[in-house]
Amino acid sequence: MSNVSYDYSDRVVFVTGGARGIGRAICEAFAASGAQVVTCARREPEEPFSSPKIAFHSIDIRDDKQTEAFLAKIAEQYGRLDVLVNNAGGSPLAPSETASVGFTQKVIALNLTAPLVLSSQAHRYLAKQRGASIINIASISDLRPSPGTSAYGAAKAGLVNASRSLAQEWGPEIRINSIICGMVATELTAEHYGSDESMQSIESTIGMKRFGKPGDVAQACLYLASDGAAYASGAALEVHGGGEIALSVQKS
Repeated sequence: MSNVSYDYSDRVVFVTGGARGIGRAICEAFAASGAQVVTCARREPEEPFSSPKIAFHSIDIRDDKQTEAFLAKIAEQYGRLDVLVNNAGGSPLAPSETASVGFTQKVIALNLTAPLVLSSQAHRYLAKQRGASIINIASISDLRPSPGTSAYGAAKAGLVNASRSLAQEWGPEIRINSIICGMVATELTAEHYGSDESMQSIESTIGMKRFGKPGDVAQACLYLASDGAAYASGAALEVHGGGEIALSVQKS
């Protein structure tokens, strides 16, 4: 964990997809910095959170009626909303030539439509607070080809563009930024990246020679939501360890 400290006392932070992985690390980091954190996912966390300042609720963020009611509940219970982190997302591998229309629609709904709708619904609450912030968790897949996850890459690229557009539209009341995550080791690492040998091969292509940690992304969120980033809006912060070596270089 970084030695950099932040004070989010009296702030309320809503993180989507916080039951595990990157989202869980974001929740823990904000709570450790004094914030009241509210998070959601479709399934309950497998392990309890380390802080009593993290409240979990089971909702589907693709259902706009659920998210609208949930935001109203946050405002009623805590009296404010200061930060929204649109973290929930992902996609299994699926060959584009056989991916069904329903599959593609679900991937785009989770990774692009839901964050846009939730941000619009949260606007009325965030705009009341000084220093309000939205952070959209994007992916290195929006910077490079994503064979097998083309809908996911396209959705994340759209999310970065939307962040820039909303930064213009909603400033100065609300700052909107995105984080472009590289490959991060989580509970699902083996499922995504294969054996230890495969992971070591992948790590050799990354500038920092390792997978990212969920805490690396969490620390970036703490910075972007802080007063120290008061003039950062519409930014796409790349947290990918220097990126991957281009395929042409690997083969040379």
